Amino acid sequence: MSAVIASPVVGVLALQGDVREHVFALSEAGARPVPVRRPDELIGLDGIVIPGGESTTIGKLAVAFDLLEPLRKAIAAGLPAYGSCAGMILLADRIVDGTPDQPTLGGIDMTVRRNAFGRQVESFEEYLHLTALGDEVVHAVFIRAPWVESVGASVEVLASVEAGPAAGRIVAVRQDQLLATSFHPELTGDTRVHKMFVGMVRDFS
Repeated sequence: MSAVIASPVVGVLALQGDVREHVFALSEAGARPVPVRRPDELIGLDGIVIPGGESTTIGKLAVAFDLLEPLRKAIAAGLPAYGSCAGMILLADRIVDGTPDQPTLGGIDMTVRRNAFGRQVESFEEYLHLTALGDEVVHAVFIRAPWVESVGASVEVLASVEAGPAAGRIVAVRQDQLLATSFHPELTGDTRVHKMFVGMVRDFS
């Protein structure tokens, strides 16, 4: 049995989006975060975060920096990954309302609808119950967020919208070593989602 890693090295894909916020949250959660912009920076990682931002831009930059295929292969080989908002889109096996040439990393057996909650002006905040985090609610910030249209049998639904016209829409999922949320926990100061992911990284290391 391998020893538990006290402070796992977790990369943050640093091409566009909420990189600094994820770095801070991961540090608070007990990881050693490192920015990732080149393929050789994937070496030695125990996990990786795909941040919120603009999913098509992140995908195109990943291609331009020769990161898309190495990162796709690393995730397929078992590298734990967490994607928030745009990161959820990139970790989806299937996308609705994406651009025709939109590249993805894949890994989670789900169909995600891009910009499902509307435009920037329709961004909102809500309190959710997230499976595995107990009864205390999570402050969820949604910014041009996706939602999950459907999941495969191996995907665990962790949270759904609880009120309003979007009630019942899936906004957090897990499949083995992969985690994704529609919302941005890195923006609220609540590090419980990041701590959950760091725990997953330790479990799969």
